[in-house]
Amino acid sequence: MYLSQRVRQLAPSPTLAIDAKAKQMAAQGIDVVNYGVGEPDFDTPQHIKDAGIKAIQSGFTKYTAAAGIPDLRKAIADKLKRENGLDYSPDQIVVSVGGKGGLYNAFLAVCDVGDEVILQAPYWVSYPEIVKLAGGVPVIIETTEKDGFKMTPEVIKAKLTPRTRIINLNSPSNPTGAVYSRKELEAIAEIAVKHDLYVVSDEIYEKMVYDGEEHVSIASFGPEIKKLTVLCNGASKAYAMTGWRLGYVAAEPEITKAITGLQGHQTTNVPSMVQKAGVAAFSTDSDASIKTMVAEFDKRRKFMTKRCNDMPGWYCPEPKGAFYCFPNVSGLFGKTIRGRKVENADTLAEIILAEAHVALVSGSGFGAPNNVRLSYATSMERIETGMDRIEALLKEAK
Repeated sequence: MYLSQRVRQLAPSPTLAIDAKAKQMAAQGIDVVNYGVGEPDFDTPQHIKDAGIKAIQSGFTKYTAAAGIPDLRKAIADKLKRENGLDYSPDQIVVSVGGKGGLYNAFLAVCDVGDEVILQAPYWVSYPEIVKLAGGVPVIIETTEKDGFKMTPEVIKAKLTPRTRIINLNSPSNPTGAVYSRKELEAIAEIAVKHDLYVVSDEIYEKMVYDGEEHVSIASFGPEIKKLTVLCNGASKAYAMTGWRLGYVAAEPEITKAITGLQGHQTTNVPSMVQKAGVAAFSTDSDASIKTMVAEFDKRRKFMTKRCNDMPGWYCPEPKGAFYCFPNVSGLFGKTIRGRKVENADTLAEIILAEAHVALVSGSGFGAPNNVRLSYATSMERIETGMDRIEALLKEAK
């Protein structure tokens, strides 16, 4: 059977694969602790659910404009002004089918065939695939625990070529939890402006910051960088709305017009009742729910980081954002656990799932083959259970 080169070049999502495997085992009656998927375990706040239900009951179930309903686009623009100090008009906002849909359309709008896109590794698993689908060429900058998993201006400059078109930025970061400081972002903005490069800035984890860190949007450093920034965000993480599939893009009018045209030929619009729920989400009424969730994530973050560092052969810097730990597990490579040799992070994740019934994700899919990712977006009880199981298993390593 013939398949296009476009789909043949794609790597499968390891996060979705491990989640599917964990759920398959659970369906067989196996008690699996799932650290694999990046999804808040909190429920969508009630006032947001009520807005969606009200929309359905009132018959608000028809097509909308491809870019989104006016009151949602205004609510997002107001949120960006209130929380991020950014002035966008509603016509500079496009509502997308999830944050991923917004990112995909953003790259389609500003990336041409053969254009180079700077990505830092570790990266979210979908970035390289989205770039390739847009016809671009991922140019990887490797970062490590020593540099805080962050790109420096020097390494970015060293990667620039005449084909460089975009710098991809994700702060706070999935999978590392790295948060770029104001000074670090200013330096990246200077490079982008000097070389006329777009910055596709994924800010989906903006609410999940800890230890006094702040989220700063790179678009806030003046009109020149704002013009070059394509800001992507959504409701999935902060408002516990992963299944609602509600994202957005904020950019210059020419870009959002192009994205609206793309979306008109793809998904048309985000479901109408979801958009009404989004109006409720992007209001100040959601602040208390977000603070409660982030405070709980902070407790889990500290607990899981400590437990990771107690594991033989593991080293885990404390993440400053998002809801993942990303320990380096290379200290176990070459050892044997219950008759299986730990060749790499892939085999370690397989052994832990098979023997300890804990699902975590190998870092190979994130461009970090020495690491594994564990999500602490699950209850403290399940975190403790899973960490106990892993620790007991790793003590058998020889």
